[in-house]
This record gives sequence, structure tokens and C-alpha cells, in this order.
Amino acid sequence: QVQLVESGGGLVQAGGSLRLSCAASGCTFSDYTWGWFRQAPGKEREFVAAINWRSSLTYYADYVKGRFTISRDNAKNTVYLQMNSLKPEDTAVYYCARRQLFATARTRPSDYDHWGQGTQVTVSS
Repeated sequence: QVQLVESGGGLVQAGGSLRLSCAASGCTFSDYTWGWFRQAPGKEREFVAAINWRSSLTYYADYVKGRFTISRDNAKNTVYLQMNSLKPEDTAVYYCARRQLFATARTRPSDYDHWGQGTQVTVSS
């Protein structure tokens, strides 16, 4: 059974930093691409970043490029999202997810088949 558990969210002032963690279990991690999404109140869930476990190739949404960094720790089966220069518009619940093996894209929620419970990030102005 695949399980994803996020942690690291919280309240931070604009310009500050947070690091989110996603601990995964129940599958062969190197077979998959792993992503972070976020969802603000009243808005659709949107793509933030993704990483291919085997190749370490990374992908970012334009609105976080240069500020957020996705990485993974093989030994801990954990994916991280380092968030710097945070803005109030980054406020959302952040989710990690596992991309389906045969998905045709990587930025749509429907491309992912397992999700964590989410962690709240609040950025005050």
C-alpha cells in the first residue's frame, strides 16, 4: 500500500523560507516521478514541481521557478520542497503525489495516482 506523508508546513512572513518533506512507502521509488501540488481556498489544485527519481530531472511551474527547489533523498525515500522568498500568494495546502507510470504529462492532478494528506503553508504579508 502506497503511503505519502507530508510535513514541514507552517506560518512564515513574506520573504521567508520553509522546507516541506514527503516520506513515501509501499512502492519502488526509482520507478516514478514525484510531484508537489498546491491548492488555495476556492482555487483548483495546481502543479508546483516534479522530480524523476531515477534521473533527478526536475520540472517547475513558472510561478515558483527560481524560488523553489525539489529534491530527493534515496536513503530516506523522501522528497523535499525547499521554498524560499515566499509570497502571500504561495499560501495554500501543499500536497505531494506519485505520478502514474504511463501518464502522458506531469502537471495535471489526473497524471498522479497517490496523494498525501497535505500540509498547510501560510505566508503573511
